[in-house]
Amino acid sequence: MSRAEIADGVRGGRTPSPLWTLGLLRSELTTTFRRWRTLALLGVLAAVPVLVGIAVKIETSDGSSVHGGGGEGPAFITQITNNGLFLVFTALAATLPFFLPMAVGVVAGDAVAGEANAGTLRYLLVAPAGRTRLLLTKYATTMAFCLAATLVVAVSALAVGALLFPVGDLTTISGTRIGFAEGLGRALLIALVVAASLIGVAALGLFVSTLTNSGIAAMATTVGLLITVQILDQIPQLDALHPYFFSHYWLSFADLMREPVYWDEVTKNLGLQALYAVVFGSAAWARFTTKDITA
Repeated sequence: MSRAEIADGVRGGRTPSPLWTLGLLRSELTTTFRRWRTLALLGVLAAVPVLVGIAVKIETSDGSSVHGGGGEGPAFITQITNNGLFLVFTALAATLPFFLPMAVGVVAGDAVAGEANAGTLRYLLVAPAGRTRLLLTKYATTMAFCLAATLVVAVSALAVGALLFPVGDLTTISGTRIGFAEGLGRALLIALVVAASLIGVAALGLFVSTLTNSGIAAMATTVGLLITVQILDQIPQLDALHPYFFSHYWLSFADLMREPVYWDEVTKNLGLQALYAVVFGSAAWARFTTKDITA
């Protein structure tokens, strides 16, 4: 279903059906993933593993070693030369603090405000539950972008890692050996957890998008809030508040590379993201359903 067909449905007064809703979702997905801005964001994300892999290859080609510490997050980089699969974990750790949430913030911030700025928002609203359906569709599209962006990073890293470094059985953070197939399964699980870690940012961006008719303002505000929260998460004096910041448990996915897997902080992260999704999703719904739509 195209935007023109949706507009015709509005003018014709047709009641929305499940097929109409699926058509709207398909239209939103197509529109979002065909935008040059979206393709550029995915291109930048795909380039990060390439740059990391080449940098590690150059640094180790002369016999020097790559330094890291602690066995968590970016410290996966110390294992890349032994097994290219670790480039997947390193790339996700490198992009999660800023690049991935920034990309999601741009898409979420433009979701509603961009339509209002373009003058197409009112044509997408169909009674009796047009606003709720549209908002849910926008959020579903943003979550689809979360998954797509994460998989782009993971697949790019896997391809580059296999091309530049040996692959095979790998050693977990706990020091035990697991097979390559299980390692791929862990990589997929980590990618899914990273994608789920972004649903809080997606809900926050969607809420901000309902507050303004300027897509640029909504995107800038969302990215600004993202940066601010991560700065606050590094201030020791705010230690009591850190567990409530949506970014606090992001790198907990490293625990999925332990044997046995540590689920405590991963579960806390997913629960916190769900809480943010409920709170800011509800706020976005309350704002959008009472907003005076003139564009």
